[in-house]
Amino acid sequence: MYESFYNLQGRPFQLTPDPRFYFSSRTHKKAMAYLTYGLNQGEGFIIVTGDIGTGKTTLLRHLFDTLDREEYVAAMIVSTQLSAEDLLRSVVAAFGLDAQADDKGQLLARFEQHLRTQFKEGKRALLVVDEAQNLSNAALEEMRMLSNFQEGDKALIQSFLVGQPEFRERIFEAPELEQLRQRVIATHHLEPMELEELSSYIGHRLSLVGWDNDPCFTADAVEAIYNHSEGVPRRLNTLCSRLLLFGSLEEIHTIDAETVQAVIADMSSDMKPVKALSSARSATMSHGGPAVNAQNDASIPLENKKNVDVLEGRMGKLEKMMKSQDETLQKLTSIMAQLAAGSKGDGK
Repeated sequence: MYESFYNLQGRPFQLTPDPRFYFSSRTHKKAMAYLTYGLNQGEGFIIVTGDIGTGKTTLLRHLFDTLDREEYVAAMIVSTQLSAEDLLRSVVAAFGLDAQADDKGQLLARFEQHLRTQFKEGKRALLVVDEAQNLSNAALEEMRMLSNFQEGDKALIQSFLVGQPEFRERIFEAPELEQLRQRVIATHHLEPMELEELSSYIGHRLSLVGWDNDPCFTADAVEAIYNHSEGVPRRLNTLCSRLLLFGSLEEIHTIDAETVQAVIADMSSDMKPVKALSSARSATMSHGGPAVNAQNDASIPLENKKNVDVLEGRMGKLEKMMKSQDETLQKLTSIMAQLAAGSKGDGK
């Protein structure tokens, strides 16, 4: 919707992780450095943690995009509440093997043989586990056992574990994970972005969808966005997406701090239960007044009535935009039909 108003070729702030929109902030650059270091070591575990929405999955997908497929055979699983054996089967399946038919002993033997075959072909196996905080200690111990597979002094598989902050705490505090701890070669915790990175982040994502500085984000708008989101990418994306929608509905081309505050207020009201009107009706009925009085404008709180008026205005603009798009589509369809008819006539 806002894409057509601002002549964008896509949605720059969608929440679904997309490596195309990866932004190398300071903390993500450091995380990539640790992951690259781990790859060069060719053994052990790398642990990356971060709060919800800090870009962990996008980081992993960016890593996968940068891997040399001639050198690595990589698999990624998203962890759920799996038993140790179910995790093993998920890992084996992620590397393209049938994981259902064998018992655990046969499964391990077949997986080890697969890793040895890959090693002889000059390929290194990399396993990445997202949402690793969901793994039980028994499942983590199963992963450690996989790291015992070796060819000479070379490890046959390496693992990156990515999860929320509590995962890191558990790894370094649980006594039963001591052997796994000894195989962790690097860790990094993803932090939110800094204020000075925000303008570049917004511009980076917009530029990937054909942005031509419309809308323009003022410096005070960027600061207001940062204050609300605290530099967390997912919160940033949610707010910026709503800003573009608001801007297209209000037909504005400069987003300033006032615009940001208006959208934040809208988002806050969206999260509140709608009960003002029903409360007004209940109050009227409880005082013996006729039900029809509850529907009068006078019984609606002034703030709510203003909100309704604003929403009605935006709905009207939305309807106009949709009507305009329909008319454009009809014209294009007519032109295509005429061209097709002319082409048939030329062929006779």
